[in-house]
Amino acid sequence: MSRRLLIIEDDPGLQKQMKWCFDGIDISLADKRDAALAELRRLDPQVVTLDLGLPPDPGGASEGFALLKTILELRPRTKVIVITGREEREHAARAIGMGACDFYQKPLDADTLNFVVNRAFRLDELEQENRRLSRHDASPLAGIIATSPEMLATCQYVEKIAGADITTLILGETGTGKEVIARAIHGLSDRAQAPFVAINCAAIPENLLESELFGYEKGAFTGANRQKQGKVEAATGGTLFLDEIGDMPVALQSKMLRFLQERVIERVGGHDSIPVDVRVICATHQDLGDMIGQGSFREDLYYRIAEMVIELPPLRDRQGDAVVLANAFVGQFSEQLKKNVKGLADDAVSAINCYRWPGNVREMENRLKRAVLMADGPYITASDLQLSDAPDQQAKPEALNLRQVREKAESQAIRQALLLSGNNVAAAARSLGVTRPTLYSMMEKYGLKGH
Repeated sequence: MSRRLLIIEDDPGLQKQMKWCFDGIDISLADKRDAALAELRRLDPQVVTLDLGLPPDPGGASEGFALLKTILELRPRTKVIVITGREEREHAARAIGMGACDFYQKPLDADTLNFVVNRAFRLDELEQENRRLSRHDASPLAGIIATSPEMLATCQYVEKIAGADITTLILGETGTGKEVIARAIHGLSDRAQAPFVAINCAAIPENLLESELFGYEKGAFTGANRQKQGKVEAATGGTLFLDEIGDMPVALQSKMLRFLQERVIERVGGHDSIPVDVRVICATHQDLGDMIGQGSFREDLYYRIAEMVIELPPLRDRQGDAVVLANAFVGQFSEQLKKNVKGLADDAVSAINCYRWPGNVREMENRLKRAVLMADGPYITASDLQLSDAPDQQAKPEALNLRQVREKAESQAIRQALLLSGNNVAAAARSLGVTRPTLYSMMEKYGLKGH
C-alpha cells in the first residue's frame, strides 16, 4: 500500500520545502480548511502534517484546532502531526490531548521532520497489521470475536457439526451470543444461500405464537382476512432458529414435536399437511432438565431438539476474551459514532477484567457504545464504563493454591502482552521483561502462539 501524506501549510515557501523532504510518498498540499478537507477525502492519507496557524487566524491556533477536531472526526485513524512554533508548547500538549499522534516544532529541519513523519507511517502500518492479525486470529467463525480456549473449542465444534443437517440446541446465559452461533452454523452449512429465519418464543404472546410459526388460513379467526405463511414455511430450504424455546407453551410443544418428527405442518384453520424442508436450531437460557421435572417442558421434545447440544460459556469464564471484545467494540463504535476514541486506558482494562459481566457480551456491547459516545479523550477510562453501578458484580477471589494462582497470572499476562503487541513475540517479551527464549518456553507451556 502506498504511503500518502497531506501537508496543511499556508506558507508557500514552507510548502515547497516540506514537499521535498520526502521520497517515495504520495504528497498533497492544502493551505486552508476547505482545501484540506477536500484533499483529506480525495487522498485518504495515512498521515497529515497540520500547521495550527491557518487563515483566517494565521497568528493564532483557533482554526488549526478546529481543523484538527474535524479531521479526527472524519478519519479517526489518521495520524496527525501538528506543527508549532518554539514558544507554543502548550498548543502541542493540547493537540496531543485531542488525539494528534505527534508534534513538530519549527524551524524546519528536513531530517528531523522526515524521521517524525516516517515514524507516524510506521505506527499506522503496525496498527493496520495488528487489526489484520486480530481479525485473523480472533475466531474461525464470522461474527464471533474470541481468543479464549473455551470459545475456540466451541467454534471448532460448530465447524464440525455445521455441515450435518442435524437439529441443534444452544444453551447459555442471556447475552452470550446464541443467535450469533446459530447464524454461524447456518453460514457454514449447505443451506447458507437460503433464508435464516429467527423467532423469539418469549417475545410473542401465547395465543399468537402458533400462527406466527405455522401460519393461518383465511377465516381461521377474527381478522384473518387472507392466508398467511408462517415462519416455518418462510425458512424452507434454510434454517429456522427458535430462540428461547423454553418459553414455548406446553400446548404448542406437541405440535412442534410433530413438525420435528414428520417435517410437515398445518396452518391454523387448515387441514392440509404441508411438507417443509428446514434445519432447526433452538436456544434457551433456561434449565430444560428442571423444566422437564416440573412438567413445563416435554421430555420427548427435548430429545428431538437436542440431537446436538452446544453450551456457550458466560463471558466471565472466557479467559482473556473480555478485553479482546472491548477493543473490538471500541473500534466499531468509534467509527460508527464518528468519535476519535483509540482504545482502552489501563484502568479501563483492569475494570473490564475484574467485572463479572452478568449480562455477558450484550451488556459489554451496550456499555462500550455508551462509553465511546461519552468519552472526552482518545481513550476509554474506567469511569467512562460506569461499572461501579454494580458493585456486587465485581469478581471475587477464587480458592486456588499458589501454583495455580501463579500459572493463571502468568498465562493472563502473556495473553495480554501478545494481544497488545499484535502477537509479536519480541515486543511482548520486552513488555514482560523476559527474553524471547523464555517467553517461547512459557507460551509452549500454556499453548499460546505468536510470531
